[in-house]
This record gives sequence, structure tokens and C-alpha cells, in this order.
Amino acid sequence: MRIAIFTDTFLPQINGVATSSANLRKTLVAFGQEVVVVTTNPFDSEFSYENGIMRIPGMEIKRLYGYIGAWLWNSTAMKELEKFKPDVIHVQTEAGIGQFGFLASMKLHCATVYTFHTMMEDYTYYVTHGFFDRAARGIVRGYVRYEIMQADEFITPSVKIQEYMRSIGVDSYINVVPTGIDFSIYDKKNIDQRKVEQLRKQYGIDPQAYVVLSLGRVAKEKSIDICLNGYAKYLAKHPNEKTLFLLVGGGPALPELLKQAESLGLGSHFVSTGAVPPDSVPYYYALGNCFVSASTTETQGLTFMEAMASSLMLFCRYDDSLIGTIKEGVNGFFFADENEFASKLPSIIALPSERLAQIVLEEQKANEPYTLEHFYQSIMEAYRRAIRKNW
Repeated sequence: MRIAIFTDTFLPQINGVATSSANLRKTLVAFGQEVVVVTTNPFDSEFSYENGIMRIPGMEIKRLYGYIGAWLWNSTAMKELEKFKPDVIHVQTEAGIGQFGFLASMKLHCATVYTFHTMMEDYTYYVTHGFFDRAARGIVRGYVRYEIMQADEFITPSVKIQEYMRSIGVDSYINVVPTGIDFSIYDKKNIDQRKVEQLRKQYGIDPQAYVVLSLGRVAKEKSIDICLNGYAKYLAKHPNEKTLFLLVGGGPALPELLKQAESLGLGSHFVSTGAVPPDSVPYYYALGNCFVSASTTETQGLTFMEAMASSLMLFCRYDDSLIGTIKEGVNGFFFADENEFASKLPSIIALPSERLAQIVLEEQKANEPYTLEHFYQSIMEAYRRAIRKNW
């Protein structure tokens, strides 16, 4: 089968859609399918086509975290797609490149699959800045319903998003297909400990310190400020404990969070790395003991699964996207707000090694539905249904 993946963001850009699109391509290729990726070009203003990846130039929109906005049509890319003759066009995003995908499927008369990755309602403030936000959310919902109608098959990565779609009036069939992950790259036995030690020295991390890790895109909707406030309250009661809050990632909220850490007086108990290369992410997970997140805007939560594959304790704010992934006290722990974060963290830090080993075992079990093979079988079934509808 020949598949063309259309996405506005792709590696080396760091975000959930880029990671999901890369995992999709990697999985399909590993199982013998022919794949091309059509995406934006963050490197220069020219069209390029190398190693199965077409990069279309566009304009950087800085207030949307460096998002590259491309035109809805590119004749050079279209000529290459005509040569490739895709059986399925898989649209991963809603804007420029995503729209190009829908237009290309019409011209090429091929099946279209659309995956909804991003809760766009949670991002309207980047445009509205709080003004007429309710109206903007209504427009977004209408736009999403329209997009779904253009596709032969529709995919959401979690039950949470499936339920959201039903709540906004989507009545078509919804495939729930969590993105597959190559968990082997996060396995401790595959991590070069020398690289981990180098990172510890680079950031001055005490090997004896308990590291509370936040890793991912640093943006307002991730609510990292709640974790910082909770950690500061914990630290106020346990100032002599060897602990560290390690913030890994870059994004528009980073300057504000750095100021917050300073105003909270975290001092040497706080380290920020900024953005890091995607291929080094497993080594940053290896620096942590506990992965924390207060985000309630995730469609699936890839970082939660990566953290579990890295054998980190999960300590996250409750959200419906984590149903079936985290079970309280079994393979992780929830908190409701910064006060509960501060009150529960000491007991998590004090967990005995036997209990930790049991939790890690449960984490591996929880990750089983997200293996690449399971993902491949589910995605191929959606493709076959789309092709049948398009006959």
C-alpha cells in the first residue's frame, strides 16, 4: 500500500503531532508499506524532497510557537504525488498542509483518512487573547465537523477525544487508534549511562537528588505553573531534602516560567534545559525519578507513555485522556491541584524499592496496547475501510 502523510509539523520540530507523524511513518515503513510525508520546510524557503519527505516552504507564525503556515496548494509537490500514486492520503493536521491533503485526495481520487490530534479549542487564546473566545471556539467546532465530513475514515487517539467529538455533534464512525510508540528506545537497558552522566554534569545535577521531571513543549495550556507552585510548597516544608525540579523543553511560556521559578525562590532546586534534540529525549527521561504533568489538554499523552517506558513514577493531574493509562496507586498517582501535589509528593519520594519495582511492572503492562504492532494493525484496518468506501 502507498500512503501519503500530510502534516504541518514534523521532526525535528518537537511537539505531539510531529512525534505522532514520525511514529506513523516509521511503523508503516517497518511493516513494508511505501510512505511519503508532505510537511512544511522550517529550514529554508525552497521545496525539497529527500528520503521520502517533501518539505513545502511557508511563513513562520511566531505567536503560534513558531508554527509554519504553508499555502493550500503546491504544484511541485502535486506532481511528485501524481508519480507516487497514493492509495491513501492520511491528514494529520487541519491548516495549510492538511487542507492540501484534502485537495490532493480529490484530484488523485484516493481514499482519505483524517486524525484529530489537537484540541484546537484550547489554543484559541493564541489568536483571540481572551476576546470573543466563546465565538472563536464555536467557529473551531464547526470547522472540525466540516473537516471530518471530507474524510472517508476519521481517527481519534483516545476515548476522551471520541467523547468530545460526540459532544460537538459528530455522528460518523470514529476509529479510536492510540499512536504507537517504539518503547525500546526508552528502556533503561538500552540507555547509554555515560551519556546520562554527561548530562548530569552538564546541568549540575546531584546523583543523589530525587529529580522531579517535566518534559515536553513549554506552553500555557500545559499548566506547568501548577507543578512549580506545588513543588515550591513541598520545598517549603522539606528544604533539606535532596530534590530537584528539572524542566526539559522549550516554548512560548518558558520565559514566564523561569521568572516564576525565581519568584518562588527555587534557586538551585530548579534547572531548565530549554529545547533539546528529539534523539536525546530518552536520556533526559533517564535523569528523572518522577514525571509530573498538570496538563488537561492532551489528546493522548505520548509523554506519559514515554515516561512509563522509561520506568519513571507518574504523578499527573487527573484528566479523562488518562483513563486506561494511569490507575491510581497501581502504576501512578494523580493530584487535583498544587496543594495536593505538595502533600502527596513526600509519600511518592518515600516509596520503598519493592513497591517501585511493582509499579514499574504495572507501567509496562499499561503500555502494551500502544506497541507499534498493535498500532499498525489498527491503522491498516482504518486504511482498508477508507479504500472500500472510496471504490
